[in-house]
Amino acid sequence: MTTRRRGAALEEAILQAAVEELTEVGYRELTMDGVAARAGTAKNVIYRRWPSRAALCIAAYRHMLPSGPDSTPDTGSLRGDALALLTRANDRMSSPVGRILRQLLADIHSDPERMRELRDQVARAGVSHWLTVLARAASRGEVGQQALTPRVATVAVDLLRNEYALNGATAVSPEVLTEIVDQVFVPLATRPPASSDDTSRD
Repeated sequence: MTTRRRGAALEEAILQAAVEELTEVGYRELTMDGVAARAGTAKNVIYRRWPSRAALCIAAYRHMLPSGPDSTPDTGSLRGDALALLTRANDRMSSPVGRILRQLLADIHSDPERMRELRDQVARAGVSHWLTVLARAASRGEVGQQALTPRVATVAVDLLRNEYALNGATAVSPEVLTEIVDQVFVPLATRPPASSDDTSRD
């Protein structure tokens, strides 16, 4: 049975239906017919807004993300801030939102444009918080200005993401988070810049 709705109310109903379908059956089994039935609308109505199943599911994933901006932890130390940020990222990756993201990354290769869109979104997520904690650490004298780069800022989350994507983890232990911060992130961020003598050696 279809329900007459328009504009934002209709879009909200479709996105919520897509979220529920993703949660229950996953991306591979999700159909536009199933979403339309759950939303109480017609399939062609969905296609007028989202041209493909992948486009709809990426929009549904975004719909699941917190609407307000996250605060940046301020524990007074680079290590403390990094552990807080990585723990928050781990909580999200092990949640239903994270599981859906991993399904999408694994299964939408047939739509390169949507895959690029999703990968770009994932790459941008949270970088500003890491750059903020690095800037604070620099102002405290914990790190030098050479650490304030996106590559340094993203290394901890990239390693965490690999635990899920490459090692098949469904959750990552606090011990692994501590290893990432203590053995990789903090040493990389606090490493002094190479001197001109170092760079000129064969």
